[in-house]
Amino acid sequence: MKFLISSVLAYVCSNPFQQQGSFVTGRNPSATVLDHFRNAIDFDIAVANLADSTVTMLLRNKDDVFQTTSGITGVQPESIVSEDFNNDGKLDIATANNDDNTITILVGIGNGLFQAPVNYTVGSSPSYLIAADFNNDKKMDLAVTNQDNNSVSVLLGNGNATFQTQIQYATGNSPVSLATGDFNNDNQLDLIVVSQNDGTISMLAGNGNGVFQAGKILASGTSPNFVVAADFNNDTKLDLIFSNQLENNIEVLLNNGDGSFDIGDTYLTADSPSCIAVADINNDGNLDFAVTNSGFNNIFIFLGNGNGTFMNGVSYDTGNAPSFVIVADIDKDNKLDLAVTNNGDNTISIYRGIGNGTFYPSSTFKTGNSPSCMVSRDFNNDSIADIAVVNSDDNTVDVLLGGTIEAIRYVLTYTTGQFPYSLVSADMNNDNKQDLVMTNVRDNTLGILINKGDGTFPTSTTYTIGQNPTDVMAVDLNSDNRSDLVVAYAYNRSISVLFNNGNMTFGTAMNYTVGPSPSFILSADFNNDKKPDLAVCNQGNSSISVLLNNGNGIFGAKIDYATGRSPGSMAIGDFNKDGNIDLAVVNSGQNTISVLINKGKAVFSSAVSYNVDKVPSSISAADFNHDGNIDLVVANSGSNSIIVLFGDKNGVFASRATYKTNSYPDNVLSGDWNNDGKVDLVVTNGKSNNVIVFQNICKK
Repeated sequence: MKFLISSVLAYVCSNPFQQQGSFVTGRNPSATVLDHFRNAIDFDIAVANLADSTVTMLLRNKDDVFQTTSGITGVQPESIVSEDFNNDGKLDIATANNDDNTITILVGIGNGLFQAPVNYTVGSSPSYLIAADFNNDKKMDLAVTNQDNNSVSVLLGNGNATFQTQIQYATGNSPVSLATGDFNNDNQLDLIVVSQNDGTISMLAGNGNGVFQAGKILASGTSPNFVVAADFNNDTKLDLIFSNQLENNIEVLLNNGDGSFDIGDTYLTADSPSCIAVADINNDGNLDFAVTNSGFNNIFIFLGNGNGTFMNGVSYDTGNAPSFVIVADIDKDNKLDLAVTNNGDNTISIYRGIGNGTFYPSSTFKTGNSPSCMVSRDFNNDSIADIAVVNSDDNTVDVLLGGTIEAIRYVLTYTTGQFPYSLVSADMNNDNKQDLVMTNVRDNTLGILINKGDGTFPTSTTYTIGQNPTDVMAVDLNSDNRSDLVVAYAYNRSISVLFNNGNMTFGTAMNYTVGPSPSFILSADFNNDKKPDLAVCNQGNSSISVLLNNGNGIFGAKIDYATGRSPGSMAIGDFNKDGNIDLAVVNSGQNTISVLINKGKAVFSSAVSYNVDKVPSSISAADFNHDGNIDLVVANSGSNSIIVLFGDKNGVFASRATYKTNSYPDNVLSGDWNNDGKVDLVVTNGKSNNVIVFQNICKK
């Protein structure tokens, strides 16, 4: 892997990575609203949580990271809106609470916090809520569908965040969605109601005084469940799009201008479309839309042609059971982004827009159970870095093939031996293709997956080795142009060197003494003799062992250096620019890292310690902020975070940035995953069973 290091610096990036795009909410998030809850600049996100009866506030900071607060609602809030209900210049929130037949009003203080909730009674099982000025008094009113008594409740606002008693209007059977606008060109707001059980889309024409006429059926579908209104054919008349949950499609209704509609085209979605959001996503002047598919865990983008027809766009994976989507410029880069609530895993995913109708993915990718180690190489020869991950509890390897716009394009899975733990990539059979080698701890084997050259690994070979192999390193130790292997074992004080015979067989193991419980092996030329040496972490006595190569793959006696408690991983680089390779070690038992500066000829100075977060487990080194100096990144499995420590030209790491991960980050790698010339990060989350890609957003 090549890393780009800039030598001329007019710009230093202090926050190089885009925070991963998935944020924890309450249980079963059902709906989302995005607005300026604290100021006129920053967008924040409010999420209604069905099972918790709460609203989660995600407050955006200057680094595009969302901090979480929450407020209490009625029981099972299913829909949410934000408006200034008391005309004080601060946004308030209203939720429809399905289980106690109420609407909750949360009056905003202006800093992202809210006053105590006030509830208003509506019909049975309120499900979808909208806000608008229905009686033209410049005060915001509310309308909500009542799913179990087939009605819509309208509550007229008093202008002080209080509301008049509801007025109910009959609808079709089981109303579930609403839209408002002037659909018959009388300059008064009307209501569009979707009734799921009888499949009708009806209009309640507004009189302009907050009173609505009886419903008129406009069209019918098969289990319609969501509707939006906008001018899709650029004729200044509000059209409709609605989703049919059981038929897995979207239907278009084009407005004639008198409150009647012509049936337009139908577009297929994935399973169970659940929500639609409208905007000009690709900035061509025509309205597009995004639809969540809750039964297939993805989102579709449809790009508008400007005449009421649409082109299929790109699909993106989401979390489990996506329930709601909004479109807005969340990160203030003048490109529209997406926010999606995932009802099944209690998260909200952020997709940052590229500006052409496509989005960066939310940067979290599913793996097998307990992903523990990663490597990165170009497995399919497309000049883009790929990733391989071992999943210890599944006995599998996942191969994630990289892409240019989407950071990861495909995930392929292969079976391994029992409890694969460590993984390296190398060309083991001299065919110029990167193969995979892993330790299988419970059956005491090495497994090799042979690369076909297209990123697939159809052939595998297994070798029996010593007991409890914990780490493996592949490097040409004896200058015969073949990748040899070095293996560490958990419960003894030795490592084994296996020379590659060139025909996928290996010579008899040569054993070398190191410290107790060797856990990690790294290779580099520490004494500048152009021969690969070895460094080994010894967890049992808080040290590392350095073994120097005599040139033919034979190593001298170990030289030990003290570290912090329980060293478990290492990274290398010329931290102080003196031409010698230095070492950085994570100390999981002390919540520190140790930096050992190479004074030349593989003689290292005493370790300098830096505090990190809880239970550091992995480390990687590269120039992340383009200042010409090597930086470090540490995964902290005990605090669900990574910390980037920025290096200077003297090998000192004084400043830092912290990013949240998912549960138990135990491995971090650096590399250019999207081929943009900047060093990104990928992190395995051992208890969330996924990996997160952190894309580098520094200017080059």
